[in-house]
Amino acid sequence: MQLFRFANPDYLYLLLLLPVMAILWILDHRRRNKALGRFGSPELVKKLMPEYSTIRPNLKLFMVLAALASVIIVLARPQFGSRLEEVRKQGVEVIIALDVSNSMLAEDIQPDRLTRAKQALTRLIDNLENDKIGLIVFAGDAYTQIPITTDYISAKMFLSTINPEMVPKQGTAIASAINLGMRSFTPGEGKSKAMIIITDGENHEEDPVEAASKASEAGIVIHTIGIGSVEGVPVPVRVGNRKDFLRDNEGNTVITRLDEDILKKIALNASGNYVRASNTNIGLDEIFNEIRKMKKQELESTMYTEYNDQFRIFTVIALIILFTEFMIMDRKNRKMANIKLFRYKI
Repeated sequence: MQLFRFANPDYLYLLLLLPVMAILWILDHRRRNKALGRFGSPELVKKLMPEYSTIRPNLKLFMVLAALASVIIVLARPQFGSRLEEVRKQGVEVIIALDVSNSMLAEDIQPDRLTRAKQALTRLIDNLENDKIGLIVFAGDAYTQIPITTDYISAKMFLSTINPEMVPKQGTAIASAINLGMRSFTPGEGKSKAMIIITDGENHEEDPVEAASKASEAGIVIHTIGIGSVEGVPVPVRVGNRKDFLRDNEGNTVITRLDEDILKKIALNASGNYVRASNTNIGLDEIFNEIRKMKKQELESTMYTEYNDQFRIFTVIALIILFTEFMIMDRKNRKMANIKLFRYKI
């Protein structure tokens, strides 16, 4: 399998000029036709200009645009990866478990808990180099959003799409996230594995502390970040075009509060740290500094290390098209009038 890419992809934006050129040519062509129409009927003008061709200019325009497109592709330098190489790097494996329950929409952390957490994670991913990262989202159950990977670009892309509507069951199943995280790391002994849980801690399912103890026995360090206020705030929702707050079955406004106790117990039982997030600092930097102190493991990744330019074929195509366009005259040749090369109209 070969990997295709453009070495200079910015040049491909020049392709947007092609439809603009075609539109300008069409407008000019209509203007010239209107000018010819002032001399009389189309039949009369055709007799006065027997060498005039309505097809050749269209054909020549199409060929010029095709040649220009080929030249732009040449400038963009199409390439194929020709050799695979297994690269060995030193790093750790980190899985982020992000709470996406409705309570994460609370605005005690601006602009809201979930958005602020996603912003901090994006900055964290930008600073990664050799480490592997995975992403789990959880509410009433846990789901793998990004398997453990070094593809940071894809990680950021998937991170931007996260919202509470992506999970079918609401709640806060921290234990499910821990159990899924345990199964998501690369199998093997002696590997450095860390998990970061970002949540408001309002657990509604099975005991997460017990799950954290099992993870610790498997050699996984769990850090927790508590996001929200212990005083509690309502959860905003949209009802039609107006803003309202989440209510229970009896119509009372639901108040979401940060449960620090359970998050501290999870971190304590899994040899990790607990950090409380604020508007100015989510706490990821502090936790990742601790993760970087862990023993680095050898991570394997496969990549294309050599790329061969494939622009020659497009260069040949452009030259052939331009030469053919040059040989086609705008007007009909009387000596070749009996040769019907352009019998059909386009």
